[in-house]
Amino acid sequence: MKKFFKILGIAAVLFLLYFGYTTYPKLDLISGFSAKSMASGHFIDHRTQEMIENGDNDIPKIDWANNSINEGEQFATASVFGLKKRKAIYREGLGATLINDDFDVSKPYEVPKRTKLENNLPFPYGNGEPKDTVFSTINYAQLDAAVANAFDKKGVKNKRTRSILVIYKDKIIAEKYDTGFNKDSKILGWSMTKSITATLFGILQKQGKIDIYKPAPISEWANDERAKITINDLLHMNSGLEWEEDYTKICDATQMLFQAEDMTRSQLLKPAQFKPNTHWNYSSGTSNLLSGILRKQFKTHQEYLDFWYTNFIDKIGMNSMVVETDMAGNYVGSSYSWATTRDWAKFGLLYLNKGNWNGEQLFDETWAKYVATPTKGSNEKYGAHFWLNAGGRYPDAPRDLYSANGYQGQKVFIIPSKDLVIVRMGLTEDEKFDFNGLLKGIVGSLKQ
Repeated sequence: MKKFFKILGIAAVLFLLYFGYTTYPKLDLISGFSAKSMASGHFIDHRTQEMIENGDNDIPKIDWANNSINEGEQFATASVFGLKKRKAIYREGLGATLINDDFDVSKPYEVPKRTKLENNLPFPYGNGEPKDTVFSTINYAQLDAAVANAFDKKGVKNKRTRSILVIYKDKIIAEKYDTGFNKDSKILGWSMTKSITATLFGILQKQGKIDIYKPAPISEWANDERAKITINDLLHMNSGLEWEEDYTKICDATQMLFQAEDMTRSQLLKPAQFKPNTHWNYSSGTSNLLSGILRKQFKTHQEYLDFWYTNFIDKIGMNSMVVETDMAGNYVGSSYSWATTRDWAKFGLLYLNKGNWNGEQLFDETWAKYVATPTKGSNEKYGAHFWLNAGGRYPDAPRDLYSANGYQGQKVFIIPSKDLVIVRMGLTEDEKFDFNGLLKGIVGSLKQ
């Protein structure tokens, strides 16, 4: 018996050593993800703690976290086995921010000025309900079947679609939501935020305020090989800078999102591994670096905060959108924007209409072609902060399709040849969800 307990003790020690080596360092990221998700989901979209834990946070290891919400002081906390407690605070206008122990919650902060579209026009150019429109060129039975097939049957959690919206010729032809969600639900776009960030450069270029083909305005790069990196290189994710993006472990991306105070500097500090425009490497750090470059275009932080909304987001009536900030007050241009499904669709329509929004040209028509042109080295799957179907990623969808994509299968598909915008929000990626089948069914319902 003594021998048994000795072996058991050794096994316990070995387990603790293994856990300490492999898992303990990740606890800070696990609790950080959970606290941030809890604060954002509750205070932005008014979800209950139970709904967030059973939906947004039911990810392996993330579901280890023990969470709490402080309604009065508007923050959420999370820890794992009582260890590595993290806190995320909510501030109206800035969303939720994961903070560290050094963050001064009493320090004054600026918020973006917002304007709401006020007119009697129906969706998408106003806040009125969309007009009922029936097209003789659409097989509605096939369309409805394709959309319905994207959702789980009651009691099943496989496809995990939260919403589908289909727009044809500026009209909503299909719209469906999962239980607990509706047209007013704000949903996190994750990396679709990258496409939002890129669009601001197109708007600045149209205004004659920036030249994306000039070297990036970063003083730290002035005296080394990084001085040749252009904004164009950054938009195409082929700057050649070192970066690791692997969410299964501690990496550059997870350290940036869940530990960095100023996310705009995470990629900035990385050395060059390759010459610009020779090596494509997907990097959330690059998108936040671009957010920092945007900040440099304005004299004050207030102007930077306002520009995203006054010149783009609120201008096209995406009034539900909230782009969240890091501890330094910079927009997290890689990952943290929330909006209703209808407002995400407006973003797709802006590109479908080549930058023209109800008669006003926000960016040049050529910008839509620019973001949808394959990046060198990407195997025709990536453009300028947008994903492409040029290489046939979705074999049964048109090759001119391009999209804003986000973690867990957030998609805004833009299909110019079919005059279509398709939005899908959910909790499953391409490997588990049949996006090709969804696209095939919707496109095939058009009799043209």
